[in-house]
Amino acid sequence: MIKVRKTTSNTGKYSWTRQSHHLKTALRPRPVRTVMTRSQCTSAAGLFNGLPAEVFHMILDQMSVVDISVFSMVSKELTNYIVDYISSQAWRNKTIIQSFHNPTLLEQRSSLEHYRHLGLLFKRCTLLLPTKDRLKFIFSKFSQIPCFTLEQCLAPDCAGFSRYGVFLQTLIAGWDELECHRVFSFLCDQTNLLLKTEALLTTKPGLKQYQELQLRLFCRKVLLDPCQCQPDGQFWLVQLLKPWPLVSQAHLLFILFGPLLHEGVLGWQDLVERGLPHSALWDLAKCILMLSGTLQVKGWSTDSVLSILEELIVIPQPWYMENVARLLVLCGSSLCYTFLASKALNGRLDEISRIIIHIILVCEKDGYHMSWAVKLVQQICKVFSTAPERFTFIQHLENMFSEVTREFYESSVAGNNFEDRETFQTFCILLDSSARFHTKLLHMFLK
Repeated sequence: MIKVRKTTSNTGKYSWTRQSHHLKTALRPRPVRTVMTRSQCTSAAGLFNGLPAEVFHMILDQMSVVDISVFSMVSKELTNYIVDYISSQAWRNKTIIQSFHNPTLLEQRSSLEHYRHLGLLFKRCTLLLPTKDRLKFIFSKFSQIPCFTLEQCLAPDCAGFSRYGVFLQTLIAGWDELECHRVFSFLCDQTNLLLKTEALLTTKPGLKQYQELQLRLFCRKVLLDPCQCQPDGQFWLVQLLKPWPLVSQAHLLFILFGPLLHEGVLGWQDLVERGLPHSALWDLAKCILMLSGTLQVKGWSTDSVLSILEELIVIPQPWYMENVARLLVLCGSSLCYTFLASKALNGRLDEISRIIIHIILVCEKDGYHMSWAVKLVQQICKVFSTAPERFTFIQHLENMFSEVTREFYESSVAGNNFEDRETFQTFCILLDSSARFHTKLLHMFLK
């Protein structure tokens, strides 16, 4: 038997109650639903807010420099905590100040990597600061360390400057040119670099040997040598040279790149008195080539590079001619030709003839192909527009061969000491080089 549900008089009442319930629900304001990020729910700094500073520092003590640098980018609050941590004297003494004297090869590699990591740490934890404030904070941590400061460390083999350079180049990697200008200005203010440079440039070369060596090491190890690409090296070299007149620029280039003797002093007089091997002149050649690649820099041109080269080869006095020739050979065909062609156009035939004779001598001594010297002479001949001018140039060149040969012969028979024997050997090499040169020259015309 099926039971049928009876309709009661309460049906309407129940229906009215449900409708009023829906009406009340519609009128009641609903809570606004929001999407919360993980950092809003539990910020990274919030995890450490309850910790005493000493405990937080203990945690950081167990982390590597690289880990701390990554950790500093999690949030602004954590960056502030880490800045406070690395500002402590205890951390500075433990992490920044190290032994830079007489390190082993393994210690050198480890130390270089350590200062590269320090550069990343300071780069990341000061990321939100303006450039001026970043530099002020960073240099305050490094400026009082003697091994990072000009003329403060007396140890002969101190590695402080090289570590400072690795740190600085890591720090500013990717910065634009305007920021790098600010870095240079700030560095000059902190170290009195320009004043100390001026003091050397206004003093007789070689008179302040320790200061010359310190300026060389600081500029080379901190600014120039750590550069990973040529444009960076060009930028810093131009900044170092730009404040000074032409003669002082050549003087400064010699301090920075001139030949260094075993005693740790610059070989000012050696370039004047005797021939030096190509290894002693290679750094100077590289810096001149670097300058010749900066022609896109405002205020620099081929003429300015040639003018610096002209001044360089007479500091402190006119160089021994073989050294001039060897430097030009190391600078390559293009710069060597441009240098000699400019003299040819000015009618300085005796001067370029003497240089070419010594270039031929250097080719024979150092094992360069004599055809290179022949092609150089051929190119210079094309500078002259008429046949009589070209004949005059060749005549000067042949007369200079005879004169230089006679000079070496007379010098070699003047005595019997070691220098005279060396001169006689050079005399013999000159005769051989003359024969090779003229053989190549005649072969070129007889083809």
